[in-house]
Amino acid sequence: MDTATAPPAPGPTLVDALSLLAEVADELVVGSARDTHEAVTRRIHGVLRLGLGSTATPVEVAHRGIAGAVYGGLGLALRGASSGLDRLAAAGIGGPRLEDGARGRFVTSAVNGLIGDQLLRERPQLALPMTVRAGGRDVLPEPDALAASYPDATGRVVVFLHGLCENESYWSLHRERTGTTYGEALTGLGWTPVYLRANTGLPIRENGVALAALLRDLVASWPVDVERIALVGHSMGGLVMRAGLNVLALASADQLTATWTDRVTDVVTLGSPHRGAPIAWGIGHGSRLLALLPETSAFGRVLDKRSEGVRDLVDGYVDELPPLKEARYRLVAATVTSSARHPVGSYVGDYLVRPHSAVGRDKRGAELFPDAETLHVGRTDHFGILNHPEVLAALKRWLA
Repeated sequence: MDTATAPPAPGPTLVDALSLLAEVADELVVGSARDTHEAVTRRIHGVLRLGLGSTATPVEVAHRGIAGAVYGGLGLALRGASSGLDRLAAAGIGGPRLEDGARGRFVTSAVNGLIGDQLLRERPQLALPMTVRAGGRDVLPEPDALAASYPDATGRVVVFLHGLCENESYWSLHRERTGTTYGEALTGLGWTPVYLRANTGLPIRENGVALAALLRDLVASWPVDVERIALVGHSMGGLVMRAGLNVLALASADQLTATWTDRVTDVVTLGSPHRGAPIAWGIGHGSRLLALLPETSAFGRVLDKRSEGVRDLVDGYVDELPPLKEARYRLVAATVTSSARHPVGSYVGDYLVRPHSAVGRDKRGAELFPDAETLHVGRTDHFGILNHPEVLAALKRWLA
């Protein structure tokens, strides 16, 4: 057995995914269509009763009966399919495991970002834990496993954490622009890259606690003494890393964090919505607006299904605790325009995060990181800052 990685976990299978799909189709697709249909026909029949009186009643009763039978039958079939698929999975007839392929891992990470908190409660086999990843598999934070996965481990560890609905493979996006990745380039400077994967549908603070615990175990079991830790987070990943550092600040004397608190020297966030993301704000307000009318309220409920992780992005992560004194903060913001001051670039940012939020500045000019070094990257989007030449050059300088 390969000691570098965990033994094959039960994990989600194709049958698990199909069962979830049937459940979602019943609740969101059929349920939304049924409720919208009912609201629209209620108005139509109300108008008909005003003009035709009681003579319109038989038509209304027949229509409601037919519609109820159709939607009820569809819902019953989907619920039955979901239940049957669950029984197959429980019996060990689950089909291919989603973790065995890049597409399956992509789907799992995306679904966890959207409803990961619900999955943890209702379908834990589909919920992702916070883990170290190498070669598309989990690496146990234990001495033998880490030694086998990182045979050339150094005392400098750079930890990479992805954003919402992403996984560790996103750190390889756009490598064709530079011929390398951030992790590979930093290896040449004596760093050992460690990639993490998280359930981004969980609350940011909850993921921060999981991160603190994982890094505690990682440092305790690392093949050599850890001298220096750098944290690099993309999008939500930067917020989770800050939440983990706040766990350190609150419990620095506790056994949970004392082993690695003073080794974090650098924190780099790439397009992280420290002050919130407008798309998350828009989803929340959109759901409330849709709920105002019976005909659209079902679609509002669809938007309301978003995870706690997505909800946390409305305001970003603002904590009363100051940044970790021992660490240097570097904040990268991107805009689709060449200048961050351009009206369009200032408003849309990188399409998901505005530049002032990415550097921790609110509308009144208050700074979350008054001593941080900032970098603006123009003419790119939220994912374009991954393996971007300008960011790569800055990382080499910051972590030299």
